[in-house]
Amino acid sequence: MPPPFAVRRFSALPSLSYEAGDLDTGVPVERDFGAHVDQTNYSVVVADRVVVKWLTPPAALPHPAPDLLAHLAGTGFRDTAPPYAALTRVDGAGETLLALVTGYLPEARDGWEWCADEAAAGRTAFAEALGRLAADLHLALSTFPPPSIVATPPTVTPISGLAVSRLAGSRLAVSRLAERAEQALAEALALTDGEDGAWLAGRADALRAELAPLTRPISTPLIRIHGDLHVGQILRWRDGYAVIDFDGNPTVMEAAPYQPAARDLAQLATSLEHVAQVVIKRRGTPPSQALDWAGEARELLLAAYRSRLAERGRPDLLDESLLRPFEIEQECRELVYAARHLPRWRYAPMGVLRARYPEKTP
Repeated sequence: MPPPFAVRRFSALPSLSYEAGDLDTGVPVERDFGAHVDQTNYSVVVADRVVVKWLTPPAALPHPAPDLLAHLAGTGFRDTAPPYAALTRVDGAGETLLALVTGYLPEARDGWEWCADEAAAGRTAFAEALGRLAADLHLALSTFPPPSIVATPPTVTPISGLAVSRLAGSRLAVSRLAERAEQALAEALALTDGEDGAWLAGRADALRAELAPLTRPISTPLIRIHGDLHVGQILRWRDGYAVIDFDGNPTVMEAAPYQPAARDLAQLATSLEHVAQVVIKRRGTPPSQALDWAGEARELLLAAYRSRLAERGRPDLLDESLLRPFEIEQECRELVYAARHLPRWRYAPMGVLRARYPEKTP
C-alpha cells in the first residue's frame, strides 16, 4: 500500500481471482446495500464476498473497532462477519481510520427486521441462540489485554488480567458508572416534553432509586465490551447469527471501553422490549401479546447467557444486580437519543417504561 496509506491485517482475505475457463472479466462487481438500509457509514459489497465499510467521516485513531476485530480474529470467535483488514492514512495529523474490510454474510437480515418477524409471530426460540452468542462474545473479550492503571500503589501487584480488572472496577469505575447514569436520567427528564415528560417527571424518584446499585463497589471484572449491543447489531444470515459493528455507541461521548459485561447484556435485553413496542405500533400486535413475548424472550436470553458462562467456568462475568440499573439507564439514553436525533423513536423507550411502571389503579 503506497504512503500515506497503510493496511492492518486481521486474517487472510478470500481470493477474488477467477479460473482460466471462467467467462468473467476478472473485475469484481461492486454494489452498495441500497437506500433502504439505515447506516451511519457507507458500505460496499465486493463480489458478494467482502464488505468494505468506509467511515464517513474518517475517524482518528485510537478507534475501538480495529483492536477488537484483531482480538476476536485471534481468539477464534466466529459469530461475526470475518474480520480481514483496516485501511488507515498516516499524515502530520496522526493516523486516521478510513475503512474496515470484513466478510460478506449471504442472506443476512437486519435484527430490527427479523426480530420483529419473530415478535409478530410469537416465536421466542431465537433468544437462546442470542444469549449464547452474547456470552461467547464476552468470554472472548474478557481475554482482551486489561487497561493500564495509573498510579497503582507499589504494594499492589496485580497477578492477572482478572486481578487488574477487579482493581480497576473497585477503584475507578463506581463513581463514573453512577455519575453517568444520573446524567442520563437528568438529560432524559430535561429533554422529554409534553405528556411523556410529565409522566417521566412523576416517576423520577422511582427511576433514581433503580440506579442505586451503581453507587456500590463493583465486584465483577471489567472487560472490553461491545458498547452498543442491541438486536439491530445482530444479523440473521444463511448460517446463523452474527454480531457486527464494533465502532462503539455513537450517542455516548467518552464511554469507558472497559465495563461490566452486564452493560451489554442489559442493552441487548431491553432491545427485545423495544422490538415489542415496534410491533405494537407498526404491525398491530396486541400490547399484551407483545409484552408477553418480550418477557419470555428476555428470560430465555438471560438463562442461555448464564448457562454458557457457567459451562465455560466464568459465571463471575455477570453481576445480576447491575442489570436493572443499566436497563433503566439505557431507556433514559434512548429518550435522549430520540430528543436529539430521532423524535419518532420516543414511543419505544416510553412504551417500555410505561409497561414497567403501570398506572396505579384505585
